[in-house]
Amino acid sequence: MSKGRFIVFEGLDGSGKGTQISLLADEMKKRGRKVYVTAEPTSSSTGGMIRDALGGFVKRDAFELSALFLADRIFHNVNPKNGIKFFIEQGIDVICDRYYYSSFAYQGIDADLDWVMDMNLNCREIIRPDLCIFLDADIDSCDERIEKNRFDREIYENKEMQRKIRNRFFEVFEKLGDSENIKIVNAAREIPEVLADIIKIYDSIKEK
Repeated sequence: MSKGRFIVFEGLDGSGKGTQISLLADEMKKRGRKVYVTAEPTSSSTGGMIRDALGGFVKRDAFELSALFLADRIFHNVNPKNGIKFFIEQGIDVICDRYYYSSFAYQGIDADLDWVMDMNLNCREIIRPDLCIFLDADIDSCDERIEKNRFDREIYENKEMQRKIRNRFFEVFEKLGDSENIKIVNAAREIPEVLADIIKIYDSIKEK
């Protein structure tokens, strides 16, 4: 039995990740693929601590938050009931909304970027995705979507911080180079156009 594919979606808050993940999952299922959609932070107790920090309910140092994300990501990979590795080994494709690239871009602003990257990339329990799709949308459009769809904003969801995060994403992608399969998609278009590009990229992934 062939292994499943591991696909990660990244982008700024409000870039349309949720919509495109749902549409790609539907397309994959139509083709007969089994698909599991997940996200970070997870629903674990550590994930709850992270969400409290992101929501501004608990203040945490950037290094502390980076370490919490690492612990949550290890759990996300190795959980024997619904972990990423479990599904991939069963031949099920996994689509994840955010992964370690977000840690690099978000926590890498206030914590030491090299330290954040090293502890994730060199952890044997954290597998590397077959594909990372970065949805690139302009800051103003993302901010409008956040304002429309959120009752409260998280600590990173303001224009100044989002500009810093976008710049850091591209800095990270340059540092990673060819070691990761990262594809940047222009998300400032109509939903069907964006999806068409994503499907083409998905089709380029080789079977395991």
